[in-house]
Amino acid sequence: MTAALAEKNGTHSARPAAPAGPPPATPRRRPGRERAFDEVPRWQIYVPLGVYLVFTLVPFYWMFLFAVRPAGSTSLVPWPMTGEHFSKVWNERSFALFFQNSMIVGICTLISTTLVALAGGYALARFDFKIKNGFMLALLCSQFIPGALMLVPLFEIFKNLQLINSLGSVVIAETVFQLPLSIILISGFIKNVPPSLEEAAWVDGCSRFRAFCAVVLPLLRPGLIAVGSFAFVHSWNHFLFALMFLSEQDKQTIPVGLNTLIGADSVDLGALAAGGVIAAVPVVIVFAFIQKWLITGFSAGAVKG
Repeated sequence: MTAALAEKNGTHSARPAAPAGPPPATPRRRPGRERAFDEVPRWQIYVPLGVYLVFTLVPFYWMFLFAVRPAGSTSLVPWPMTGEHFSKVWNERSFALFFQNSMIVGICTLISTTLVALAGGYALARFDFKIKNGFMLALLCSQFIPGALMLVPLFEIFKNLQLINSLGSVVIAETVFQLPLSIILISGFIKNVPPSLEEAAWVDGCSRFRAFCAVVLPLLRPGLIAVGSFAFVHSWNHFLFALMFLSEQDKQTIPVGLNTLIGADSVDLGALAAGGVIAAVPVVIVFAFIQKWLITGFSAGAVKG
């Protein structure tokens, strides 16, 4: 009724018109603030990585410097370079024999650890039994036992088996201490392989072993490479077992051979550095070729446990 009266009298009730002019400007973020919220500044990534790289590479450079510069030189640049230290440790200090022994121990430990871990990991991943959880707990707890505590019982066992001064004793000891972690990793990796793939092979007439070799084993390559590489590197660098179980010089490995270069009154730094370079080269080569498979294997084996 009020609206009708207003229309009759010629008056209109309307909202007040918006003031004329440009719309208010929205505040802009400064480029620095926008970048701080959107991404991390590059220097916060490169500076810590650069510091870590320096602390990692400087000891290797120092070792290489002592190995290739002439005796008595104090130059920080490896020039002129010499190979006299390498020739000395390789020929006079029997490092050629030490290198051969370490290679035998490393390869045998790699093979034995991989085969046993493959069988144990498959059993944990595919079968259910009463003591499965207890067995997994025992494997995890065994990682907290240092190898030094087992030296005396292992020495007595190997003595009764007449394995003292034999490379086989070191291979067995290294394999035993590498197995718990290797079995856990392989088990987690096998759990990522669907059981339906094996079941399809069984339907086609394959046995369990044949189905495993044809279907599952090719998919385990990253995990096997990860387990085998760490078994090889650990046995290559391990000092304690070789020192305790090998007393004859012709059976010693590279870590024990490096220890013989340290005398009671003096140390031949050039020869010691050259021996360190010889010991580091196989490890660097191994990791350079398998780094892609190593990362894939550990990430896949840690998904399920």
